[in-house]
Amino acid sequence: MMVSTTDRTTNAEVHVIDLSLPDREAAAAILHACVTTGFFYVANHGVKEEIVEEHWLQNKAFFSLPLKDKLIILADSNNRGYTPMAEETLDPENQSQGDTKEGLYFGRDLAADSEEAKLPLHGPNQWPPEGLLPGYKAAMQAYMDAIRGLADRLLPLIAIALQLPTDFFDMYFDKPMASLRPLHYSAQVSLPDEGVYGAGAHTDYGVLTLLATDNNPGLQIYTEGKWAHVKPVPGTFVINLGDMLERWTNGYFRSTLHRVVNNVGKERYSTAFFYDPNFTARVECLPQCCRDEPAKFPPTTSGQHVLDKYAATHAGYTGAVRVAEG
Repeated sequence: MMVSTTDRTTNAEVHVIDLSLPDREAAAAILHACVTTGFFYVANHGVKEEIVEEHWLQNKAFFSLPLKDKLIILADSNNRGYTPMAEETLDPENQSQGDTKEGLYFGRDLAADSEEAKLPLHGPNQWPPEGLLPGYKAAMQAYMDAIRGLADRLLPLIAIALQLPTDFFDMYFDKPMASLRPLHYSAQVSLPDEGVYGAGAHTDYGVLTLLATDNNPGLQIYTEGKWAHVKPVPGTFVINLGDMLERWTNGYFRSTLHRVVNNVGKERYSTAFFYDPNFTARVECLPQCCRDEPAKFPPTTSGQHVLDKYAATHAGYTGAVRVAEG
């Protein structure tokens, strides 16, 4: 697919879905979003405002630290910890430099000697020292718990939208790859014609991304052959679908290309929560999605797909790149 990289944009038609609606109504609205833009907002989501606000305060405090202090928790071989400014290049073919952002990765906190920690991308988190940032770890854990609870509310609604049992996804998410990605974008203005972006064009890798943003614009999606702005809507989260859901549905649900373009010259903060299936989960076309046409994607595992993407986009990634067979 040929995709324009220039910045001739409109405003996207991304709908707000009220999660206080009965499940069938909410699922119908989600279905419409999944087969059109692949993006939607959720309101009345149940995540407490004070948890969200504390997570913003703590992340702004972290990113304000001197670089030497942030580098104390430089991302390890499991991609847990700090990723410096421009370390990630999400669209290598069209970017002249790395993304104008820095970030962090946290996941499910596992003991280093646990059986699960033998898998790539699994293990203990790296947290800023408590003496350096008091309360940071507690704030991120509270936010992760709350946002995962929201993700677990959305999965049954997606199952309903696909006419599947409401517990269909449970077997794939009992040990999920659940990653929190706080991000800080610099004030550098993006120059799409010169390959300079806040975040290069990409799709997300898993099933669901739940995004919190500040009030600064920047997120754009590629829909109907053009780039379109996704405006911040206070009190909501932005939800988008990832590659695993597109594969499961044979392209019926959309994992939509998106990017961040800074047109206003201001710093921007966002936090993505990536909710991906168990590392070993096999992802292949659902039978009902292959009745009328053959599978468009070969079977894969959730873990291998993420490893492939990390190896291609993170200059600092030093972990495994292949899943051991057998």
